[in-house]
Amino acid sequence: MGFKEFLKRRSLKAKDDKRTKAAELTLRESLYPICLVTVLFFLWGFSYGLLDTLNKHFQNTLNINKSRSSGLQAAYFGAYPLASLGHANWILRHYGYRATFIWGLCLYGIGALIAWPCILAKSFAGFCMAIFVIGNGLGSLETAANPYITVCGPPRYAEIRINISQAFNGIGTVVAPVLGSYVFFTFDDQTALRNVQWVYLAIAIFVFVLAFVFFLSVIPEITDADMAFQATETHANADDKPFWKQYRLFHAAFAQFCYTGAQIAIASYFINYVRDTQPRADDALASQLLAGAQGGFAAGRFFGSFLMRFVRPRWVFLVFLTMCIVFVAPSITQRGWTGMSMLYVTLFFESICFPTIVALGMRGLGRHTKRGSGWIVAGVMGGAAVPPLTGVAADKHNTALAMVVPLCFFVAALSYAICVNYVPAYRDPADAFSTTEVGLTGHHAGVDEEAGEVGVLGDEKVAKSEIES
Repeated sequence: MGFKEFLKRRSLKAKDDKRTKAAELTLRESLYPICLVTVLFFLWGFSYGLLDTLNKHFQNTLNINKSRSSGLQAAYFGAYPLASLGHANWILRHYGYRATFIWGLCLYGIGALIAWPCILAKSFAGFCMAIFVIGNGLGSLETAANPYITVCGPPRYAEIRINISQAFNGIGTVVAPVLGSYVFFTFDDQTALRNVQWVYLAIAIFVFVLAFVFFLSVIPEITDADMAFQATETHANADDKPFWKQYRLFHAAFAQFCYTGAQIAIASYFINYVRDTQPRADDALASQLLAGAQGGFAAGRFFGSFLMRFVRPRWVFLVFLTMCIVFVAPSITQRGWTGMSMLYVTLFFESICFPTIVALGMRGLGRHTKRGSGWIVAGVMGGAAVPPLTGVAADKHNTALAMVVPLCFFVAALSYAICVNYVPAYRDPADAFSTTEVGLTGHHAGVDEEAGEVGVLGDEKVAKSEIES
């Protein structure tokens, strides 16, 4: 194979009006791309877990209060809509998934390198700018990775697939606080800041290598025509409506905003909560306890994925989100180990909510899938809005009472869980995908296995109507 052929096979541009066999990938065919993309889930889980630990670390080393330290979360999650509705979504719609993965990884690496001089100068504002660049990178990765995992493989198992992949995100959130407890809190302030520098340099090297791996890898590109085909085959023809009339999508984005904001607020102030309610716990122990809570979060994703094999995902989602409300409420009034235990259980039930909102919100979007995924990922901006509100409440009162703020946002997110279970316009498209045989019975007749594509979507519809008549 010549150099030109090598580059041609690794072209970053995909034609969205062509249907490929990627619309009907079997479990075996989807295994490699899913495993490769799942590495990305671990990466941003690690980055997010590191952020929660740095929140408390910078309160100590830079002498800033709780509400100001939430600037890290504001910078990180505030970047998400800029990526998911802006540059990353444009690249996704005009080039494809692989190009967006590489773009996101490069931004992540650049942000990690920018963090080095900012930490050296002890500039909190500069570090927030570096985190903003990293947030753009991770927002780009989420814009592509969440829908890719959802649609890569048989649609029937979409919720199970994304929850298992997101479980590795949970593992990343466990590793980061454990690392932080030994690297950040057991040294003097100067040494701890140097350790933060080396951590971000290692991250930069790893993500640049991973970007090169994605360039070398040939993974299926799933086009708008593929998604329209799936919507037609499952009779969930929501994509017949204009994009701005996809009300289920926008409700899912609202739920994602509220849920993510609540989740991030609880994790961001978990260490503060333990210190305020359990004076005998130091920062290192509190960080290790956070790692334990994140371990419960990761375990909840595996357990939720197992349940979804036997129970409809929408029901599992409703029960888990309701339990978040039930268990976070007592943490407001309880103290000591009791209050902390309530947060442990809350994190366990938070586990499947984010990925399940993504999967259910994208049901039946068809040709609007790539654009719609950007709106759902933009809902992550809640992580920039809710933690500062929680921080203000914690500064004025205490961290335990501040848990009222995430409780209110959980209740708002519950509106989507209720609708997707009891409103037919929400429920029927979700159930249509849960029973389809696409990807389980072989490729649709007419797919060019060599080229990986068939005619444009319009020609396919014409051919189908002629056969039916």
